[in-house]
Amino acid sequence: MTTDSLAQPLTLPCGAVLPNRLCKAAMTEGLADAHNYATEGHVRLYRRWGKGGAGLLLTGNVQVDRRYLERPGNVVIEGAQSAAQREALKRWAAAGKEGGAAVWMQINHAGRQTPALVTSEPVGPSAVPVALPGGQFGAPRALSGAEIEDIIARFAHTARIARETGFDGVQIHSAHGYLLSEFLNPLANQRTDEWGGALENRARLLRAIVAAVRDAVGKGFPVGVKLNSADFQKGGFSFAESRQVAAWLRGDGVDLLEISGGNYEQPVMMGKEGLEPVFEEEKRASTRAREAYFLDYARQMLAADTPPLMVTGGFRTRAAMESALEDDGIAMIGLARPLCANPEGPRQLLNGERDQLKRWEEVLRVGPGWLGPNSSNDTLRMVNAWGAQGWFCLQILRMGAGKDPDLRLGVLRAFFAYRAEEKKKARALAR
Repeated sequence: MTTDSLAQPLTLPCGAVLPNRLCKAAMTEGLADAHNYATEGHVRLYRRWGKGGAGLLLTGNVQVDRRYLERPGNVVIEGAQSAAQREALKRWAAAGKEGGAAVWMQINHAGRQTPALVTSEPVGPSAVPVALPGGQFGAPRALSGAEIEDIIARFAHTARIARETGFDGVQIHSAHGYLLSEFLNPLANQRTDEWGGALENRARLLRAIVAAVRDAVGKGFPVGVKLNSADFQKGGFSFAESRQVAAWLRGDGVDLLEISGGNYEQPVMMGKEGLEPVFEEEKRASTRAREAYFLDYARQMLAADTPPLMVTGGFRTRAAMESALEDDGIAMIGLARPLCANPEGPRQLLNGERDQLKRWEEVLRVGPGWLGPNSSNDTLRMVNAWGAQGWFCLQILRMGAGKDPDLRLGVLRAFFAYRAEEKKKARALAR
């Protein structure tokens, strides 16, 4: 790989080629209408991100079942699609491709992490609730075998519609504590049938969905997976198990595997705080000041047999990105939150205009209410975490409305504005 490693194309196992090694990673948009259809907001947002220079754009999670959403503004694809629905999806995909990027649809089922604003009774592998205070999530019920088979068919159907409406690939979301991740997690999956127990059984749903999606889209269409390196919970999905699942996914024909980690109960995907070093080399790596949260896990996974790997979370400098590609063997670099504040960041990195992107902590210090991620008060830490989440979600909504990001927005104001926006959209959902 040359010194211009970020600009090098990537040929995937299925034969598809991505124009460079930077990806706009998936972030929830919240731009769907009251029927959960794609809107002109998606068109405006992805046109802007598409012209920002990344070779791959991953959409926010498109849901396969309208009863179980990650948030009220999710796009949902289920059942027959009207001509108007298909046209909206086509415009969304086409807008992202105007700058030369490939656009993949991320496909998801929120499982027990469906907010109480959406449903009082979410579903999961078992009737194990999300261990968070505040009544944000209802107590789930366990899925039946027939419902699990229906979910497999729903993922395949959504992938087929994605291909038919112009998306260039799909990513199956099996991380961050959503349904497929819940099946992998023995703390959430306490089943005793063929879908629970041994890792082979807990991974059965993910692998069945990969196979069904591949059948639905054909051999030359990219199929990716987002997988936790670990849940970072005692007794949860472990790194050793993740390595085994990654090896199975390579055999299953997955084209790109994105490595992440955590869930709502242990949200390490939101920042490196709480991510304990588990390898001796990582413990000695403090002088290298590694940026990426999950890079060391990905490096260890590459020692096994895995699909090409993408790492998202924490990358900010061109030097660290190039090192991951050239020295560590990573195939793609995922960028998420920086592109809410600076949607042109990938292009600036590629053309040498910029050597690093701002860390999100720096961005959030602009307004009142930001106390940093290490506050000793649990309530204040929670407000900061959800305020940070709200800050980035509100920037996405602004760009969807054709506006620039508001870098003067304070985190406390964002916390309340985001909560009000979510409640408003939940009330507007057409049932």
